[in-house]
Amino acid sequence: MKIIAVGWNYTEHNKELGHNALPKEPTIFMKPDTALLRENNPFYLPDFSNDVQYETEVIVRISKMGKNISEKFAHRYYDSVGLGIDFTARDLQRKFKSEGQPWELCKGFDNSAPISEFLPKEIFPDLNNLSFSLEINGTTVQRGSTKDMIFNIDALIAYISRFFTLKVGDILFTGTPAGVGRVQINDRLVAYLEEKKMLDFQVC
Repeated sequence: MKIIAVGWNYTEHNKELGHNALPKEPTIFMKPDTALLRENNPFYLPDFSNDVQYETEVIVRISKMGKNISEKFAHRYYDSVGLGIDFTARDLQRKFKSEGQPWELCKGFDNSAPISEFLPKEIFPDLNNLSFSLEINGTTVQRGSTKDMIFNIDALIAYISRFFTLKVGDILFTGTPAGVGRVQINDRLVAYLEEKKMLDFQVC
């Protein structure tokens, strides 16, 4: 399986990072399967970064193999949604961006992709209007809705499948809203999709 992630997919988040131009196409990057962190296991801060930041995202699980998928049929290729955290070594990312280097080391390091359980998409009335949020130590730090995506889920699947064959079990991170910030040892992260608690884990 592979983890495909999307950058710059919420306008207000783009602005907070100084990326003000509206993207004409999705920005895609990948994480290896070793980035996955499941079952609310603790996240250990890596020793190579002094600025690891959280990015809360709606995630989608691919349920059918597909290539060159039409956007109008994209809904047939995923069966469930959940929440994930795209942990980012922001200091490394700034360095790589300034040097024109790729993002794998700042985005794809071990355990940089905590994910929740997946819920059947049918239980949600509108996947283009899903609310989600993140609390750290009891304070809400991120709040977003899929209605604010620049490229919605179906558009992302259609675009990505032009380049990569999507396979059963692949996971798509769909981008983060504004409010990202640094995590520290002993922080407790709790994330909600609609009103359901999906993630609850500690930073160590």
